[in-house]
Amino acid sequence: MIALGSDHAGLPLKLEIIKLLEERGLEYTDFGVLTNEWADYPTYGRLAAEAVADGRCERGLVFCGSGIGISISANKVPGIRCAVCSEPYSAQMSRLHNDANMLALGARVVGVDLARMIVNTFLDTGFEGGRHQGRVELIAGIEQDYHSGLTNEEQDVC
Repeated sequence: MIALGSDHAGLPLKLEIIKLLEERGLEYTDFGVLTNEWADYPTYGRLAAEAVADGRCERGLVFCGSGIGISISANKVPGIRCAVCSEPYSAQMSRLHNDANMLALGARVVGVDLARMIVNTFLDTGFEGGRHQGRVELIAGIEQDYHSGLTNEEQDVC
């Protein structure tokens, strides 16, 4: 299951990617927006990210004008590793090395054909593991430290 979210600027690209998901026979849940009325991207980035973080969805695809704002919003949800990508190589590396579980795209940055390539690459690439697993665990550790309220001094860092 793929979680989807967008603001008004990302909606047209999200609708095109929905066609791709349907062509591939992939199930998705669209957390909005559903109309082109003005909307705040943090709301929809969060909804999609929460669905990935709690296991309702395996991965997420989020869209706004640049991809940046909605990716920042999604990354605030514990357990989310959302990469904003504008070409397939970054999408591939975000999966191989970072085990990214969400992809953000900018509707004002990439066209439909390029977005399809990026999404296909993201969905078709697995996590390489190995030495990269330790790095993903370090990222999760940073997140855990902040949620537990530890400071750098308390962790004997720096």
